[in-house]
Amino acid sequence: MSRIGKMPISIPENTTISLEGNAVNVKGPKGELSQELSDHVTLDIQEKHIEVKRKDDSKESRARHGLFRSLINNMVIGVNEGYKKELELIGVGFRATATGQNLELVIGFSHNVLINLPDEIKVTATGERGQNPTVVLESHDKQLIGMVASKIRSLRKPEPYKGKGIRYKDEYVRRKAGKSAAK
Repeated sequence: MSRIGKMPISIPENTTISLEGNAVNVKGPKGELSQELSDHVTLDIQEKHIEVKRKDDSKESRARHGLFRSLINNMVIGVNEGYKKELELIGVGFRATATGQNLELVIGFSHNVLINLPDEIKVTATGERGQNPTVVLESHDKQLIGMVASKIRSLRKPEPYKGKGIRYKDEYVRRKAGKSAAK
């Protein structure tokens, strides 16, 4: 049996979970999320916890068991605590400004890159003197925030020679040595 799938998901005090047809809805102080369930898993909802159970022992059911337990657990954590991703812009002249749901990046192209973010994501950009500009994304949806952060990072991935580019705050970029001088 899946070690992740068999662990129960605890439900915090101010969270409501409902099962409507084949969709599970999670509502909390930070927002509301919904996830369509697979035919291979079922939910057993008690007062203080939820258990994800699979219908049979087929390979497909075993694969979906841990997946849906993790998805529902991420939804419960998201509507209560929320998720946060920090991106760092490293390079000379790199800047970021956030106005409402728009993020404007100056990352070494001939034009500024303008990104319109979904309403579920709150964005802030800071640029202190002597430090690299940072972009902070906050949301209750872990999948959405990961996708948006990945999209922003893909605009200018960190390169291995000088380390310039957009990277996650805790990301380590392995550096390479450049060309050695001719004798």
